[in-house]
Amino acid sequence: MSQQAPSIGGAVGTAEQPRLRWMREVWRSTIGKKVIVAVTGIILALYVVAHMLGNLKAFQGDGQGAGAAIDGYAEWLRTVGEPAIPRNGALWMVRAILLAALVLHVSAVVQLIRRNRDARPEGHRDVPVLRRSLASRTMTFTGLLILAFVIFHVLQFTTRTIHPTPLAGGAVYANVYDAFQEWWLVAIYVIAVGLLGLHLWHALWSATQTWGADKPNRNPTLRRAAKAISLAVAIGFAVVPLAFFTGILPEPESSSQLASTEADR
Repeated sequence: MSQQAPSIGGAVGTAEQPRLRWMREVWRSTIGKKVIVAVTGIILALYVVAHMLGNLKAFQGDGQGAGAAIDGYAEWLRTVGEPAIPRNGALWMVRAILLAALVLHVSAVVQLIRRNRDARPEGHRDVPVLRRSLASRTMTFTGLLILAFVIFHVLQFTTRTIHPTPLAGGAVYANVYDAFQEWWLVAIYVIAVGLLGLHLWHALWSATQTWGADKPNRNPTLRRAAKAISLAVAIGFAVVPLAFFTGILPEPESSSQLASTEADR
């Protein structure tokens, strides 16, 4: 016989309470959604910084026959954890975490925007608007463009579903070199990372407010830190395509021939 637990007020409650009800309550609350946006945003920001640092390995050159450093780094990402973890295992775990963080981040942001619009009174356009920065005013716009760019980037270099330039498996340096000989691809990437820096600037500052870390005596430092990190990320990403396009980074040996052969298979 199942036992029932007494409850206050004469009501009888069962022990079969939803175990994860607190998660639904957090998700349904506005504050909870803001916390989720902050947490997932930090996860994505940490990945962005790590990805930018990995891209900078392109400046170690093509290796002069010994293999480009960035190619070795890409191979390490596929083999890290072996033999305990299968090849590509750690990479797919990271991808799963990033995908979950991205879905939660976008879903929570969209719902917060809807709630904000629904809460606006009639004639809200006539109400004076607080002065906000460009980064703050364009968060939704930059977020949508960054999401579109991420999809394009994954389809081009990760899944190789679209290939406006020749691509070869494992030849990261050669693939990136060939891609960034096209001015329009360089323009897309530079503009996209510029928008990323703008988005990240306000996102990092907003996250400190969500966590309650902001205080009058430390706010200037937090703002400067957010600006410095976002600027470093934008510049770090942008210099790679610009360096390939301008010839600062040398052409790899037989890169075009290797890529063309791989694309024809």
